[in-house]
Amino acid sequence: MKITHTPLIPEVIVFEPEVHGDTRGFFVESFRDTWFAEAGLAVTFVQDNHSRSRRHTLRGLHWQDAHPQGKLVRVTHGAVLDVAVDIRRGSPTFGAWVSRVLDDKTHHQLWIPPGFAHGFLVLSDEADFCYRCTDYYDPRGQCGIRFDDPRLGIAWPLDAQEPILSEKDRNLPFVDDLPATALPTIPHVALQKAAS
Repeated sequence: MKITHTPLIPEVIVFEPEVHGDTRGFFVESFRDTWFAEAGLAVTFVQDNHSRSRRHTLRGLHWQDAHPQGKLVRVTHGAVLDVAVDIRRGSPTFGAWVSRVLDDKTHHQLWIPPGFAHGFLVLSDEADFCYRCTDYYDPRGQCGIRFDDPRLGIAWPLDAQEPILSEKDRNLPFVDDLPATALPTIPHVALQKAAS
């Protein structure tokens, strides 16, 4: 397992498992709790989710306020562009974002800490997106911002194609339209290990 803290936002971490393949197919170890200790994190997962979406579907950018979730995300079929945005009040990287293509070839996974907005765009005909969460989903605590917020300037590979959005995501506010109190604060849990 290769563990890489992203240069721009070290709290966002890429996990690159070793893929063992031959003529029969492949084998990959998709989770081990010791990886998080190696990355300097103490987390416990309580819920797994799985979604399927078709090409050009864009889900996000979402977070939960009352029950913030850290997420370990991966794709088991297809490919997506996955994006994590730092929206933590007082963060030195507020408004910065990290993106990574996640697919069923490399099996890379992305750790998105609590306090980050998260979203993804489907790049393949369809994609199965799986994520492991550190807190339970709470529909009363759903929050979100627009995927095309000009302040964030996320480089979604859409060309002239309009993304497929839910009605809820289509009507999300821009980050500057939210009161500061609506944004998460920086958690008091720090990385125990320097970025590598």
